[in-house]
Amino acid sequence: MARVRKAEAFLVDIEVEQVRTDAVQAFLSQETVFVELTTDDDATGLGYTYTIGTGGTAVLALLRDDLLPRLIGADATRVEAVWHDLFASTRATTVGAITSLALAAVDTALWDLRCIRAGEPLWRMAGGFRSRVPLYDTETGWLHLSTDELVAGALKARDAGWRGVKVKVGKPSGAEDAARLAAVREAVGPHFPVMVDANQSMTLAEALRRAELFAPLGLTWLEEPLPADDVAAHERLAHATNIPVAVGESLYSVAQFREYLHRGAASVVQVDVARIGGITPWLKVAHTAETFNAEVCPHFLMELHVSLAAAVPNGRFVEHIPQLRAITTGEMSVVDGEAVAPDTPGLGIAWNRDAMDDLRVA
Repeated sequence: MARVRKAEAFLVDIEVEQVRTDAVQAFLSQETVFVELTTDDDATGLGYTYTIGTGGTAVLALLRDDLLPRLIGADATRVEAVWHDLFASTRATTVGAITSLALAAVDTALWDLRCIRAGEPLWRMAGGFRSRVPLYDTETGWLHLSTDELVAGALKARDAGWRGVKVKVGKPSGAEDAARLAAVREAVGPHFPVMVDANQSMTLAEALRRAELFAPLGLTWLEEPLPADDVAAHERLAHATNIPVAVGESLYSVAQFREYLHRGAASVVQVDVARIGGITPWLKVAHTAETFNAEVCPHFLMELHVSLAAAVPNGRFVEHIPQLRAITTGEMSVVDGEAVAPDTPGLGIAWNRDAMDDLRVA
């Protein structure tokens, strides 16, 4: 038994590493909320969560006002029990983004503690299926980039040995989207994976039209074509197109994923450890997806998701969007186009505490 004797939360604001735009928004900054837990035997675990520019202080307030005081005296080795206790204490605000983000900061800290105590890396403790996962690039596919820039970025990723690229769609004209994608496809050849992401920007009618335009291009998936809470529309689209439909970054509970999978509304699961509420529910989503023979290709947070995608049999891709370099002393390793899960005990992220202190805002 290891009782929590100290629980702290703080917010670090990290500037975006490059301009990132999609059909509905821009990535303004990474508000990174950390939770540090110390047990009565002086072991520590550091977890985190994030927003892309708004809501970070709301997450911080929920942690400081409600969740962290409840942790004092809790047995840090009983991760499931702690997660469920905190979830039950916040039922008036669940299921929802702020609560899930706050739970994730605590849960990742508990998993960090669990792995450190065991002397094992996260990818082994969470399942240990493999140590590497194919990597695809999103940084060269933002919506504001010209067609020439998209092509150059895709070729650079392919020639570096990476396993795919993602291109944002959502231009005013479907023909313009299709032309941009066709240029990328022609440049990289017929076999290189190309994914597209609409960021919930379309109506069902428009998604059906664009899916028909995109169908000849051999896309790996069509991501978030519709508002995430419209399962029925995703179901109709998935049944009407041969392009696999991907969802997950805007879902906040295991049950939401189960509904999508049960109805055949998606076949690619992009569960985000911060938005689902931590590693504990992330693994439940991944295992649920496995029972539906669906692939897991997590959204963002590559430094953490590399270990989780490696842990499970259906982990298919890790998304390359580097954003923690300002507060870490090392980067995720990439070998032969695959992201390599770190072997150090804990989450495996080399935090730079001095840099974190410099960027601390709350």
